[in-house]
Amino acid sequence: MIDVVASDDDVIQQVAFLGGCNGNLQGISRLVAGQKIDDVIARLNGIDCGGKGTSCPDQLCRALEQLKNQ
Repeated sequence: MIDVVASDDDVIQQVAFLGGCNGNLQGISRLVAGQKIDDVIARLNGIDCGGKGTSCPDQLCRALEQLKNQ
């Protein structure tokens, strides 16, 4: 589960992950705070973790896409 808070102008304010590698996900959350949703998607979309076809950063992109489409 990923909880994302963004402003009306699509700037990410806060990201919180449930599960995954806690240290890495805290780092990702801090790095994307203050960034535009589209910029984060452009940088992180499609990252693969160990041949799984997705990753925590890729899942964040999916969550951001859903947020944009609400």
